[in-house]
Amino acid sequence: MAKTNYQTIDEYHEAFSGEALGRMQTIRKIIHEIVPDAVEGISYQIPCFKYKGYLLYYCAFPKHISLSHPYSEAFWEHFKADLQGYKTSKSVIQMPMDKPLPEALIGKIITFRKEENEEKGEKNK
Repeated sequence: MAKTNYQTIDEYHEAFSGEALGRMQTIRKIIHEIVPDAVEGISYQIPCFKYKGYLLYYCAFPKHISLSHPYSEAFWEHFKADLQGYKTSKSVIQMPMDKPLPEALIGKIITFRKEENEEKGEKNK
C-alpha cells in the first residue's frame, strides 16, 4: 500500500472513486446535516469529525465502509437490533458495499454520538 499523508478529508476522498467515494460523500453530508458544527479532520490517516470530542471516523475498503469510534456500552445496547447482520467489533461497524447504504441508520448513529458527546461535556463542567 502506498504511503499516505492526508491533510484533509478532500485529499482522502481523492484517493477513491465510484461507489466508495459516493458513500463517503453521503456519510459526510449526513454528519454535517445532523451536526452542522462538526469539525473535519484527519486522524490515523482517515476522515474524522469532532464535536465536543471525537464524534466519528470513517474509511473505505474494497468491500465495505467502516464507521468507527470506541463506542460505549450504551451505544451497543441502544443499537443492538439495528446492527444485526452487520460485521462489528468494539470500535467498528462495517457497511458492506454490496448492500444499500443505510442512511437512516447512519443518521441515528450520528445523532446518538452527538448526544453522548453533549452529555459528556455537561458532566465535565
